Amino acid sequence: MADPISLLTATDARFHIHLIIGSNPLAAARCSQSLNVGALPVLLAPETAELHYALQKRVDDGDVKWIKKAFEDDDVLSLGREEVDGVVDAVFVTSGPREPLSAHVATLCKRHRIPVNVVDSPQLSSFSLLSSHTDGPLQIGVTTNGRGCKLASRIRREIAASLPPNLGTACVRLGDVRRGIQEEDQLLHHALADGEDLDDSLDQSATFNKLVTEADLDAVKHRRMRWLSQICEYWPLKRLAAISDKDVAAILKSYAGTDAANPIGKPTSPQGSVLKGRVILAGSGPGHPDLLTQATHKAIQNADLILADKLVPSGVLDLIPRRTPVQIARKFPGNADAAQEELLEMALAGVREGKTVLRLKQGDPFIYGRGGEEVAYFRQHGLGDRVVVLPGITSSLSAPLFAGIPPTQRDVADQVLICTGTGKKGKPPNPPEYVASRTVVFLMGLHRISGLVQELTEYTENETMVLEEERKQGVLDMNAQQSVPRRALWPPRTPCAVIERASCPDQRVIRTTLDRVVEAIEQEGSRPPGLLVVGSACEALWKSEKGRSWVVEDGFKSLGLTESLDLTSLNPIEA
Repeated sequence: MADPISLLTATDARFHIHLIIGSNPLAAARCSQSLNVGALPVLLAPETAELHYALQKRVDDGDVKWIKKAFEDDDVLSLGREEVDGVVDAVFVTSGPREPLSAHVATLCKRHRIPVNVVDSPQLSSFSLLSSHTDGPLQIGVTTNGRGCKLASRIRREIAASLPPNLGTACVRLGDVRRGIQEEDQLLHHALADGEDLDDSLDQSATFNKLVTEADLDAVKHRRMRWLSQICEYWPLKRLAAISDKDVAAILKSYAGTDAANPIGKPTSPQGSVLKGRVILAGSGPGHPDLLTQATHKAIQNADLILADKLVPSGVLDLIPRRTPVQIARKFPGNADAAQEELLEMALAGVREGKTVLRLKQGDPFIYGRGGEEVAYFRQHGLGDRVVVLPGITSSLSAPLFAGIPPTQRDVADQVLICTGTGKKGKPPNPPEYVASRTVVFLMGLHRISGLVQELTEYTENETMVLEEERKQGVLDMNAQQSVPRRALWPPRTPCAVIERASCPDQRVIRTTLDRVVEAIEQEGSRPPGLLVVGSACEALWKSEKGRSWVVEDGFKSLGLTESLDLTSLNPIEA
């Protein structure tokens, strides 16, 4: 005989009383799950219990009621809602099956037919919690019936990842359609029975009732419900997820005679509708074309117009089909903002003409690529729903890798900070303080490397002014140590590396220290685009040589693959 399986149900738990026994992190998670479904969690733990910090916050915020005492049998029959005579709606035991209390509570709850869940103990539990995915009203739950919660979680993630976005919103829309059909049909039946005129909002004349019988109304209702059912059954999920208000209106107005003109599963666009394109913001990665994502490569192959930043490497631009128009940003000193505006206006015009416009950027669009600003721009112009953003491998993390610098490594660096070396309109940003275990990556800073190094190793003018003002006011003693915390300055001998054109054939790495990096760049010259990495991680896998102020490594060996990936085979289109 096969092992039994569970009866999967969905419970409306609003205002239910959930009794949570325990004070550990799992108890905090159970309280959160109860609150998410509208239940009222009651925590049962002695006053001496040390609550998990997340649980304590819930209690302090008033979300969870804490009854400070040990469990007693009568609790399951007295702490619940008044309308069910004080019986709790569910009990969660978080102490595990080996604790004697767990088995006792489970037996007690089963005797009184109270749902009980004991962590890691299917044999003691009368119900289990599913690994669930929630998207609005859409919920998908997976259980392995106690065989492996990690596997259930993995399966749930795979299922969720395969679903199109906005499917939950589609459920709301289709639910509105069903409810609208039912409400209209009810009005029709009442009007027919009472002999009254119909409301004008139904788009029917007052004489319509005299021509319709009860059987006719049933036929219309069944036809529209059947149509709705077939839409849910046969439309692709992506099409359902994109269902629009116009689609909903068309379904609600679908009476007899519409089926032939508009077959199931093939909705037509309203006459006179303006064809709109879309804009794709995509990152080209650090430089090597093999580091493009498949999504961005497909966008390159299928775009009607490509607007590329000037730093997008030639190896990526070579992948653009010859038939596709390409505009490279005309950004040069003093013209950056004008060039950006020009590209945005071109993108806007292309989308309104029905084109798929690809805004191709170096690295990742949202890591100092103005991607967020561009999304905001298109939203302001009414094209928010026509924008797709594709990630790219950011040079801030991949360039150190190609230089043999691990931004994080145990006992060396436990944090990474990504900064810009140049603020808005060329102003210097606030410099980060020195943290021995931190790796800092500066983008867009090599053109002002002297000022950047000075800001890291010395107090800025504003900081100095504040310090002097406090001294004048007697806040600080001129001869005493600082009495208030100050930004920790970077030691001049901190290891650093300049990485230029990462992953391209002419990649260059200059390894040195903060006190010598300005001199190194002045002598070796600049090869943009480049970035600066600062921190002990720069010497985690490489040790400096005595007597040498800096070392230059020229050229990019390879990605370490036996052969270069043939990206054109991913989506072959004749150029």
